[in-house]
Amino acid sequence: MSNLTKHHPAEFWEAKGDNIQCWLCPHLCTLSEGQSGQCLVRTVIDGKLISTIYAYPSALHIDPIEKKPLYHFLPGTKSFSVGTQGCNLKCDFCQNWQLSTRPEHPNVYVSPEDIVSKALETSCQSIAFTYNEPIVFAEYAMDIRDHAEKAGLPCILVTNGYITPEAREKVFKGIKAVNIDLKAFSEDIYIKYTGAKLNPVLDTIIWCIEKGIHTEITILTIPGVNDDPDMIRKECRWISKNCGNDTVLHINAFHPDYKMKDHPRTSRSVLECNRKIAHECGLKYVYIGNYPGFDNNTYCPKCGETIIERDYYQITCVESHVHELPIIWRV
Repeated sequence: MSNLTKHHPAEFWEAKGDNIQCWLCPHLCTLSEGQSGQCLVRTVIDGKLISTIYAYPSALHIDPIEKKPLYHFLPGTKSFSVGTQGCNLKCDFCQNWQLSTRPEHPNVYVSPEDIVSKALETSCQSIAFTYNEPIVFAEYAMDIRDHAEKAGLPCILVTNGYITPEAREKVFKGIKAVNIDLKAFSEDIYIKYTGAKLNPVLDTIIWCIEKGIHTEITILTIPGVNDDPDMIRKECRWISKNCGNDTVLHINAFHPDYKMKDHPRTSRSVLECNRKIAHECGLKYVYIGNYPGFDNNTYCPKCGETIIERDYYQITCVESHVHELPIIWRV
């Protein structure tokens, strides 16, 4: 098979009679010849499951790691960021829908070795799998991770966490940090707005915590959908109980996009209310995203002094206090 083929063998599947069942994510798509899964990028060709986006990234950028967002992992560094096409969720509010909903694929082949070389050449301190859902390009991400590990570069997943426990053991192996997007704390909202279920995501969050992977959580606050104060309180209590009060929570503002262009933006007052609720539930590190003017500095939990000053993606670490926050990874 040519190194430049778009028919790269996929993992995480088995034959089911005349069909193929993919068990990468909880959808467990059963596919016949020529069919693609809900992700759009895993297709049955000649009786085998194929990844059609392996080594064909749609997005390659150098980003501040704070943009992922990761605030307590290698602060102030650059992350070489990789994305493809496809997603295993169908969020009406998707803010990267140009990548997640289109089956078209670029024609430029970039091998896993090339990704690692580009990261090193540009003095990046990590590689992030991001933009679309990295679970759907698992084979590509795993191969990049393996090469990055040899080069001493940590890899990051920015993910919806919708993966089977069996696949997760292999896909998340060696990953040093994750940001998991918790769409809502309601099964009904998950089903209605994403086409997925809540519990597999919660299971992934707990698994990452138990495995010692640095874990930060993001909530996109959508007016009239998932911004009910009682739901936010229940969500924050769950995070406090199952992940610990040191877990970083990003509460992000929604802007109208994709199928929800008629929805209003998240107001400052709602964001302030949600952050107050999170603090009341015991969470120590709660940051507001996609809305200017909030204090997103990190403060020493012992003396209250500033550890990290943030101005959008520009940061300054106050070295005398960094040691007081052991959960922050340093270069």
